[in-house]
Amino acid sequence: MGQVLFIVWRESVEALLVVGILYAWLNNGDAAARRGLPYLWAGVAAGIVMALALGAALLGFSELLSGDAQTYFQIAMVLIAAVLIVQMVFWMRKHGRTLKKDMESSLQANTQSGNWWGVFLLVALAIAREGSETAVFLYGIGMGQQDASTGALVFAGVLGFALAFLTFYLLQLGGKVFSWRRFFQVTEIILLLLASGLMLTGVEKLVDLLMESSDWFGSLDIMSSLMAPLWDTSGVLDDSSTVGSLVATLTGYRAHPPLMSVAIYVIYWLVVFFALGKSSKAPVQKAA
Repeated sequence: MGQVLFIVWRESVEALLVVGILYAWLNNGDAAARRGLPYLWAGVAAGIVMALALGAALLGFSELLSGDAQTYFQIAMVLIAAVLIVQMVFWMRKHGRTLKKDMESSLQANTQSGNWWGVFLLVALAIAREGSETAVFLYGIGMGQQDASTGALVFAGVLGFALAFLTFYLLQLGGKVFSWRRFFQVTEIILLLLASGLMLTGVEKLVDLLMESSDWFGSLDIMSSLMAPLWDTSGVLDDSSTVGSLVATLTGYRAHPPLMSVAIYVIYWLVVFFALGKSSKAPVQKAA
């Protein structure tokens, strides 16, 4: 439930940021600029429809599958959601600083040419991108939390959407403590932790399925070594408790993790830190 709330909140804030920038530019402009407002709202509606269509397609395709095929599909969606979350973090790190400038330049060009369909496409694609990512994330998270009720997941999504509007309003007020830059810095860390938890869940479910469906895979000596718990911290924080379960879903924490899970977790963060270091050096080299 906590994952669903956070994902809907973060993605909705990003979508509101795009719409807010475009709306402010068009509404505060001259009469020619205000002609683009109907195209803006039409683009928002089109983006929402495309995102909902993807969500319905995911559910429909999953229902067509049965048995192990459906399980493999669900595991694949969990892993894809983890990869997309990491990709989203790096995309925002690369484009976040120039996002407003780039959109305003595009709007100015559309105003001068009188081609408002460009505004429609810009908004529709932006909303569809955020919405489709949300659909994949929520599907993957839902498959990783099959014990959660549908009502609880829907409530978390609605609450996350409401919090996004509140967050957007507060960020518009400005301030040195609660700024856009600080918001993205903090949520980047949480998103990377969330992706690590999804990655672990997907791989663990995949290995369990392979061991159940394949006798030779489960009988390998190396598998018994990889699945043996390395330690037990359930006395400090049990991952089956309420708090421990929340920490586990948000960070990938395991009270008695097997060697395989520890190895995957370490490799994940090594790759992420390497990529972060590489991305932070690129702007410096470009400026030089």
